[in-house]
Amino acid sequence: MMQTSNSPASSFRHTIMPSLPQLLSGRILHFAKLSATSSYESHSAKQVKFPKKISRKTDSGSPPRNTQKLNLEVSPHRAVSAVRLMRIELGGAFADLLNEQGKGSGENEMGYVERTLGFHTRHLEDRDLRLVTEIVGGTIRWRRYLDHLILSLCHDESTFRSMEPLLLQILRIGFYEITKLDMPPYAVVDENVKLAKVALRPGAGNLVNGILRKLIVLKESDSLPAVKVDGDDRQQARGLATLYSHPVWMVRRWTKYFGRDEAIKLMTWNNSSPSFSLRANTGKGLTGADLVSRLKILKVPHEPSLYLDDFVRIKTGMQNVIQAGLLKEGFCAVQDESAGLVVSIVDPQPGESIIDCCAAPGGKTLFMASRLNGQGTLFAVDINEGRLRILKETAKLHQVIDVISTIHADLRTFSTDKVVEWDKVLLDAPCSGLGVLSKRADLRWNRKQEDMEQLKHLQDELLDSASRLVKPGGVLIYSTCSIDPEENEERIEAFLLRHPEFDIDPVNRYVPEDFVTTRGFYLSNPVKHELDGAFAARLVRSQ
Repeated sequence: MMQTSNSPASSFRHTIMPSLPQLLSGRILHFAKLSATSSYESHSAKQVKFPKKISRKTDSGSPPRNTQKLNLEVSPHRAVSAVRLMRIELGGAFADLLNEQGKGSGENEMGYVERTLGFHTRHLEDRDLRLVTEIVGGTIRWRRYLDHLILSLCHDESTFRSMEPLLLQILRIGFYEITKLDMPPYAVVDENVKLAKVALRPGAGNLVNGILRKLIVLKESDSLPAVKVDGDDRQQARGLATLYSHPVWMVRRWTKYFGRDEAIKLMTWNNSSPSFSLRANTGKGLTGADLVSRLKILKVPHEPSLYLDDFVRIKTGMQNVIQAGLLKEGFCAVQDESAGLVVSIVDPQPGESIIDCCAAPGGKTLFMASRLNGQGTLFAVDINEGRLRILKETAKLHQVIDVISTIHADLRTFSTDKVVEWDKVLLDAPCSGLGVLSKRADLRWNRKQEDMEQLKHLQDELLDSASRLVKPGGVLIYSTCSIDPEENEERIEAFLLRHPEFDIDPVNRYVPEDFVTTRGFYLSNPVKHELDGAFAARLVRSQ
């Protein structure tokens, strides 16, 4: 319940009890306002209750033999990868959770293996953790193509369609390791056969052995099953979707808006290993130079951002950053430069009153707060109380809590009861997340075409609500992590027709010209800029 006071800050401060004793600061990285994690809409991933333990039939139909709790024959990173892939596909887990948990993640993941398969292997070492990250992310990215290969080698669609989930994940892992990672092929066969035999039954191991050996022969003779990209537009889209492992509807949509060549470049980018950016926490008085010094000590390859002070790019070494405690201690935050440029467009100035309308988990909120230099007020509104709690804890860690007030509310209701109008209003809206598919490997399979219409309706509602909070002469900033014109430019054009009291304020004063569209909007292109895709429009309300 909101407390009343003479000051706007206390008037809108939402008191939240401390929680989450172990704060995962890295969580700010990946949940960049994706509607797949937004409470404004239902999660679009298939929600299936994940089994506590896999049923382990024997080939003879007799009761399963007792499994020893510790099995040193099974490769630990493959066991963890197979179970995590099942949890992602059947249980709605996130592909990037392993990265966020740092040193404790190995034990957590092996705990899932034991509860699911009935045994555990040796502890995961740092190299194992990196392999899990690579295999899980890569297998998810290439899932459609891998399934094409598996189906081709099964020679019987019914065998493929009726395959047990765990068996299918083991095959996908083996196919990915052989075709994309170029691991020693017969070692891959041996290790995945062991996993199938122990986790399922001897017959499953024999099937894995036969199919993977067929794959090796075909790969060595450069005769992998081809993907046909011919016929009419629909058939070509299906072929491209299989070849580049994306949903057909995305291929058709991108081909429509960007052309076939650009669609292929975009899919190629999404299938590449993602790079990350770190933002030095200026709220603690740290600078990009301080961050560079720490990265040098950790021997993490890095380069300064081309666009933002205090941002540093890294391609590899994220596990080193996490395990060194740089995120947990608030030394820095993981934040893509595309999101940082949105904050540049907001242009927070000391003394201003700003409201972030869909704030949690708070990456942009924290960056804006650091720009206020302890002067001004920043109100963070979100419908998800748990994620607001994380934001508040992280704000304490980053030493910017003094300017942040959290408000647990649905923006659409909150804006009708407003008593204050703000200098600047940021609506970082729930969206499809089509600009961040290189980092969110699982999102491409969770998002559906019918989601787009629902999202557009939600975005219009939230834009109308946010506009009521802007004072005369104030600024409204609308942003997404999408590259889709219907979520971006079209939403703004429709909004301006409904709200003639707002005008476009071109963003060229705030970001490099290379990011500015002909209409004066901000757009980062993953292929062109090697950043996440993002959009922002800056609108000024008439006096």
